[in-house]
Amino acid sequence: MERGFTLWFTGLSGAGKSTLANLAAHELRHRGHRVEILDGDEVRTNLSKGLGFSKEDRDTNIRRIGYVCNLLARNGVIAISAAISPYREVRAEVRALHTHAGFFEVFMKCPLDTLVQRDVKGLYKKALAGEIKGFTGVSDPYEEPLNPELVVDSSIEQVNDSLAKLLRELEVRSHIMRNGVRA
Repeated sequence: MERGFTLWFTGLSGAGKSTLANLAAHELRHRGHRVEILDGDEVRTNLSKGLGFSKEDRDTNIRRIGYVCNLLARNGVIAISAAISPYREVRAEVRALHTHAGFFEVFMKCPLDTLVQRDVKGLYKKALAGEIKGFTGVSDPYEEPLNPELVVDSSIEQVNDSLAKLLRELEVRSHIMRNGVRA
């Protein structure tokens, strides 16, 4: 059976988590891997319906995503999570769950001013104006990872370059094959 692992994208809203996660999933499937994506917004609608945005509810949501990722990964699937996951302690808990599968954290770094410029829904502007309370990165904390396996600065990197960098790093760390041979 193929060895699974969890590919965990974390970063602020609009940093490119879902975009890069979907591109990575497409490429990994093209290479013959079994892949499932757990996108933060979709999980909230289904697996975590009824949870709010308190710290406790956010932590519960991330723990649920991490639990499902671990189940998938230990059964030979590449589980991809694209969720803000703002707190280091809970991300560390999720990483610790993965005793029988690998865990690869990607920090999608992007400065707030760039996120405000990209924000098609206007959520950052509303949060900065005080109209939205508890918005991660504005009035609620986001704790950047201290030692992620990869940092992608989406404010300066082109998405295809970020994808290539991610795939190279996954190959080097032997999470995926390079030309059919373990790296």
